[in-house]
Amino acid sequence: MILEELGYTDELENYRTENNLVNFGIARVITEHKERYIVKNEAGDFEAELIGNLRFTSTERSDFPAVGDWVSISEYDTNKALIHHVFPRTSSIERQAIGKHGEKQLIATNIDVGFIVQSVNRDFNINRLERYLTICNASKVTPIIVLTKIDLISKTELQSMLQEISTRIKNAEIISISNETNSGIEAIKAQIAKGKTYCLLGSSGVGKSTLINSISDKGLMKTGAISDSIDRGKHVTTHRELIVLENGGIIIDNPGMREVGITDAADGLEMTFEEITELSNSCRFSDCTHIHENGCAILGAIDNEELDEDAYDNYQRMEREKQFFESTQQDKKRKDKNLGKLIKSAQQNKRRSKY
Repeated sequence: MILEELGYTDELENYRTENNLVNFGIARVITEHKERYIVKNEAGDFEAELIGNLRFTSTERSDFPAVGDWVSISEYDTNKALIHHVFPRTSSIERQAIGKHGEKQLIATNIDVGFIVQSVNRDFNINRLERYLTICNASKVTPIIVLTKIDLISKTELQSMLQEISTRIKNAEIISISNETNSGIEAIKAQIAKGKTYCLLGSSGVGKSTLINSISDKGLMKTGAISDSIDRGKHVTTHRELIVLENGGIIIDNPGMREVGITDAADGLEMTFEEITELSNSCRFSDCTHIHENGCAILGAIDNEELDEDAYDNYQRMEREKQFFESTQQDKKRKDKNLGKLIKSAQQNKRRSKY
């Protein structure tokens, strides 16, 4: 294997040279667990940990490596390495950290395409599709919607579902597949390009790991049997993992996500709800709230059935989440700043008391 097969580019090499990192090895993070990492390069896989300076100078969680990151390493033992530096990211898929207001959780980095995977039976939810689309759009990651388990419904039901999606979502490619019959698998394979990185996003049990096995033509991932009680696959993936496919391309599998909280994703919302964004420019008042004003282009489009009301409700819900996240983040930064001043003042008083 060469680094280019892992996605290494001329831009990364230029950064390495310009920042005097040529004396270190290069590797890509393929798994992460509680600040312990597995990194991969042309020499193989290494267990890795951060050097102390990198650990203690990090100010937030996003400063630490994540699956998909490129890092500078030094080997210190057989298959063991130290991480000295994290390279700049071309993209980072993130959501609001569960139970931690104002904080982000990195899902994966340096992604080219996000496969948004939903099964056509119990998992299908257009509101959730729009959430994943917003996260991808905010991250400058190309989204592709993948509907799985189409063998469980009729062709008429599938066409109705596709029509429902296209009514709400205008500019995303949709691929329908069955891992049981292999229908649509070749269409997925056609999307995979050597050196490009793909990320699977979706709930538990929708067939993400099975899809990787179908794409690779090998049983790379453990999969669970279908549960009769809930009519979906049992959750198997417990951590993020980067996998290099033999037929080209790099794919990152993720544990299923129950919650997909929106962060400061203004650009993502505008791209996902482009129609709503364009309508807002035609409102009578520049400060229109799009809730009750006469002359509101959005409300007018809903009344005329030119705009889906459910789509607008979902947009408003995510907009409120974004605003709450931003205000919480600002409040957190203000508290951290005040705490820093308090600590600095205490240290100065302690030094004065010595004299």
